[in-house]
Amino acid sequence: MIRSSFSLLLLVLVAAVYSTDHFVEKFEDESYKSRWVQSTAKSDYGDFKLSHGKFYGDAKKDLGLQTSQDARFYAVSAKFDKFSNEGKTLVIQFSVKHEQKIDCGGGYVKVYPSDTDQKGLTGDSPYHIMFGPDICGYSTKKVHVIFTYKGKNLLIKKEIKCKDDEFTHLYTLILNSDNTYEVRIDTEKVESGKLEEDWDFSVPKRIPDPNAKKPSDWVDEEKIDDPTDTKPADWDRPEHIPDPEAKKPEDWDDEIDGTWEPPMIDNPEYKGVWKASQIDNPAYKGPWVHPEIDNPEYVEDPNLYLYKDLGAIGFDLWQVKSGTIFDNVIITDSVERAEEFAKETWVKTKEPEKKMKDEQDEVDRKKEEEDRKKREAG
Repeated sequence: MIRSSFSLLLLVLVAAVYSTDHFVEKFEDESYKSRWVQSTAKSDYGDFKLSHGKFYGDAKKDLGLQTSQDARFYAVSAKFDKFSNEGKTLVIQFSVKHEQKIDCGGGYVKVYPSDTDQKGLTGDSPYHIMFGPDICGYSTKKVHVIFTYKGKNLLIKKEIKCKDDEFTHLYTLILNSDNTYEVRIDTEKVESGKLEEDWDFSVPKRIPDPNAKKPSDWVDEEKIDDPTDTKPADWDRPEHIPDPEAKKPEDWDDEIDGTWEPPMIDNPEYKGVWKASQIDNPAYKGPWVHPEIDNPEYVEDPNLYLYKDLGAIGFDLWQVKSGTIFDNVIITDSVERAEEFAKETWVKTKEPEKKMKDEQDEVDRKKEEEDRKKREAG
C-alpha cells in the first residue's frame, strides 16, 4: 500500500515537472492590471475590480476579478506566448463565483488566437474555444463548450448543467489529442466523449440507406384487438340523461316559454365507448430500423482537437446583475498539473468559504428575528 501511494505521488510529481503552464492567473494583487487589457471598443463596457467578495475562504487566495456594474457588457483579456496543442492535451481551468445570485449573465472564458486585438475586443472577435457557465432565468443554466472549426462556432450537442448557487465552483475542460474531451465541475467529471459525436464538425459518418424502404408487409403494431372479445349486451347507455329530480317551474308557460324539458345530467350508468381488449399481435415484427450505410461525403479529420495558434484568454460577456468573481485560471498541457493547481487553490478555500457564509447567514437570521420581535412589541 505504501509503495502504491509512493508510485502515485511520483507520477504526479513527474507530470508536474514535465508539463507546461501556458498561462496562470491567481489575481492575488493589483499587478494583474499589467497583464490584463480592458477593451475600449465600446465606451460603456463594465469595469472589473479586484475582490474576494462578501464571504471567502482566504482573504488573499480568494481575490479575483469581479464584475462591478449592473446591466453591462464586459471585455478584458490577457495574452501569453503563442503555442499549439498539436499532439498534446489542452486543459483550460478556472473558478467562478456568482455571489450575487445571478439571474442572467455569462461566466465563461474565451481562448483566442495570438493576433487578437485586445483594445478592440468585442463579442464579434474571433475565438477558438468558449467554455464555462451561462445562466439566464430558469430555462438557461448550462455549461458552454464551443469550438471554432473552419470558421464556424460549434456548440456541444449535449446539455451540461452548471452550478447556480452563490459559492465558488471550478470548471475544467480537457481536450485530448485523440479527439476526445472531458468536462469537470468541482474536480468531478460531468461529461465526456468524442468530439466527432458530440459536435457537428462534419457530416454524419453513417446515414440512412436512401434505397432501403420498410417492407409493405412489415407489421409494427405490437398490440391488436382481441378477436374473441365481444361487447356486453348491457354496455350501451346514453352519456347524458334528463335530471330525474328536476321539476317544471310553477311560472313556466308552455305557450310563451315553449315545451319544458328537464336539464340533462351525466348518466351514472354510462360506461363510455366500448373497446375490445388488447392482446399481443402474433404477426408483430418489432419497430423497423432503417439500415445505414457509410456516408460518401464524410471525410475523417484526425485533427479536430488541434489549434495551431493559441495566444490569449479573455472574459467577453454580458451580466444583468454584477458581482461574479473569476479566479484561479490555468491553461496547461497536463491534467495532473491542473489537478494539483486545483488542490493549491479552490480545494483549500471551498470549505472555509462555506463556513464564513453560514456564519454570516446565522448573524443575519438573528438580526431579522430581533427586528421582528421589536416590530411586534412596538
